[in-house]
Amino acid sequence: MAGVKLEEVRKVYAGNVEAVKGVSFEVPDGHFCVLVGPSGCGKSTLLRMIAGLETTTSGVISIGGEVVNHVEPSERDIAMVFQNYALYPHMNVYNNLAYGLRNRRTPKPEIDQRVREAARILEIEPLLARKPRELSGGQRQRVAMGRAIVRKPKAFLFDEPLSNLDAKLRVSMRVEIKKLQRSLGTTSIYVTHDQLEAMTLADMLVVMNVGRVEQIGPPLEIYERPATTFVAAFIGAPPMNLLRMKAQEAAALIDGAAIGIPEDGAIVGVRPEDLSLSTDGSQPAGGITLGLIVNAVERVGPETFVYGSVERGDDIIVRVPGQDAPGAGERVVAVARREKLHRFSTDGSRRLGD
Repeated sequence: MAGVKLEEVRKVYAGNVEAVKGVSFEVPDGHFCVLVGPSGCGKSTLLRMIAGLETTTSGVISIGGEVVNHVEPSERDIAMVFQNYALYPHMNVYNNLAYGLRNRRTPKPEIDQRVREAARILEIEPLLARKPRELSGGQRQRVAMGRAIVRKPKAFLFDEPLSNLDAKLRVSMRVEIKKLQRSLGTTSIYVTHDQLEAMTLADMLVVMNVGRVEQIGPPLEIYERPATTFVAAFIGAPPMNLLRMKAQEAAALIDGAAIGIPEDGAIVGVRPEDLSLSTDGSQPAGGITLGLIVNAVERVGPETFVYGSVERGDDIIVRVPGQDAPGAGERVVAVARREKLHRFSTDGSRRLGD
């Protein structure tokens, strides 16, 4: 096992297309790091550079304290799990698990011991004689992870491994991957565009956007104190409501002086669950009051999402408990306490003091 460190890593393709723009972070030994961001943000390119499948244009990648920029992928002692499973269709599960070890000329008794240990950990022992076509999607993914486990690598790399599974299976496999990583204690780096997947799996979250890192930290810290409006909107479902306000305008809705709205204005954010609907139009001290016209209501069992338009033009979402909610077309008031408000610079690039 070993930590992974990136220092000012860049990737530039032909035509001066900069896919990764000076990314730096360190994953401590044994931690589970998730790279999350929208399609095209550079997260998979970054993972492939760590694996050695892409060369770095500049910067340094270290695994276990050793610089690996010019080390062949097969010599980096990492194991990668892909979204397409990459199983050999003509081999049964046992031979798929054993294939890489045989190529490394591992002694037969050790191969058998490692294969059966991985099968036991993943609960696929009854499947060892089956071919991939005889397996479900979840079983194939377990085999793909087993092939990584038998290597006993310094680090696991996961490239959107659950994207081909249905929603229910994704949830169960998320739990299995987290449980597996904790039991093995192997440093893991996982790529996904699914922020819920990222939040539930990560010890350490790296939020990326257009080739850059927007924020790094524990998932809940990032959720509770997003550094930029991009992070605020991307992490959380539904996303944070963001309202662009001038100081004078804010004063009519908020105790502007108390929360420090600058003269040139700010973007004020509030999570859907931190808003409540007021029946009498009352305003909490130092808080915010927004008149809404309800556009739509989604009842999803234990909670309800109310979609509305603020009279000043912004669309917002309010999450309320239970199934009681106003109907479409009704006028209501949404309120939030001051301590639940987030403030960002007018360009959204930085969080203003708390």
